[in-house]
Amino acid sequence: MSLRTVGKTLLFLSLSMSTGAFASQITDDASLHFKAIANGDVLLLMRGYDNDVNLQWVGGPLDGLYKGDSRVRELWAKFSAAQGQLEHKVSDLQESMNPKGSTVTANVEFKGKATIKVRYVLTYRDGKIVNEVWQIDPKLAVSY
Repeated sequence: MSLRTVGKTLLFLSLSMSTGAFASQITDDASLHFKAIANGDVLLLMRGYDNDVNLQWVGGPLDGLYKGDSRVRELWAKFSAAQGQLEHKVSDLQESMNPKGSTVTANVEFKGKATIKVRYVLTYRDGKIVNEVWQIDPKLAVSY
């Protein structure tokens, strides 16, 4: 391998790492979370939550604060029953982390009976979601 090829490879790896091209377990978990919502899989969704989770739903008919495992389970069961199977697209998925936990933000568009554009914020501690913000944003740009 030539020195020039090695240099290009190192530059590519450096740029990939700096732009967040490598997924972490937390971003993988967040992607699975979005997929479970789209599939209406409440059991899978609930595995990702801490028992004392807080979910802030901002906008729409489900607007409100849902505290704790049972309230969040009820919310997702109601949402899944009303929406059915959904397609979803995720863009601008980003993670911020330190030794105490991680925060994942993303733009997510769910399509089914209606199109729901959501600005997402998930806070993880010890690998579980402790806080979730579902912000309905009709003007949200989701890039594909």
